[in-house]
Amino acid sequence: MRLGGPLFAEVRSPEEWVTLLRRWGYRAAYAPVSPEASSEEIAAYREAAERADIVIAEVGVWNNPLSRHPGERKAALDACVRALSLADELGARCCVNIGGSLGEKWDGPCADDLGEEAFDLIVETVRSIIDEVKPLRTFYTLETMPWMYPHTAESYERLIKAVDRKAFAVHFDPVNMIWSPERFFHNAEVIRDFVRRLGPWIRSCHLKDVRLQDRFLVHLEEVIPGRGNLDYRTLLSELDRLDDVPGMLEHLSTPEEYVQARDYVTQVAREIGVGL
Repeated sequence: MRLGGPLFAEVRSPEEWVTLLRRWGYRAAYAPVSPEASSEEIAAYREAAERADIVIAEVGVWNNPLSRHPGERKAALDACVRALSLADELGARCCVNIGGSLGEKWDGPCADDLGEEAFDLIVETVRSIIDEVKPLRTFYTLETMPWMYPHTAESYERLIKAVDRKAFAVHFDPVNMIWSPERFFHNAEVIRDFVRRLGPWIRSCHLKDVRLQDRFLVHLEEVIPGRGNLDYRTLLSELDRLDDVPGMLEHLSTPEEYVQARDYVTQVAREIGVGL
């Protein structure tokens, strides 16, 4: 597998981008340019990544293609198409968004988001995005989430069958699937089951951690890797069995926190013999 994360610096050229990634010890990266970049700039970053053996892990969208407001839904779909097109030009492992919400908040929670209407609309939406772009070098994926599809290995399997497109693949965020005490205490099995069922489709993975607070009712908190109870030995071992999957650090606030996270993941990897 490959470790990656964000860069806390303004990047002015592909060469500087590669230098910064190496300084951080990363062999995977988030998209270095936006969909508004020129074809020449996109090609320059793609070629720099290829020369330096850097994997561009993902192009993120982060909007609500299920919005009940027609104008918002159209804008979201247009952005998904542009992002998937960028991912294809960059040769990124995937373009990633969430499934979307039928509620007022783009990323939920909403009771309707785990119903059949939402499932069917996600299928229709994913098909339309893929069919418009027809990507050749990348995949459209949905990040696993705690309260919307796909939220389990089973729901992701069901979506893959229903969407029925070769360019639809899997984005794995194990912390986002720890939404109950049972799954928290047995998170190693959640991880193993997900990789067993969906390993061939996994294109990128987010690396975070989760802690169960000793408070009523249930309080699950996202924390820096190493400060929670996610079984990183199992996670890194399972990812290492796959085909060069990027593991991407995210959601931290400062460079210092990313250094802590990187060092923890690197230490665990070294202990179990996983190369990053």
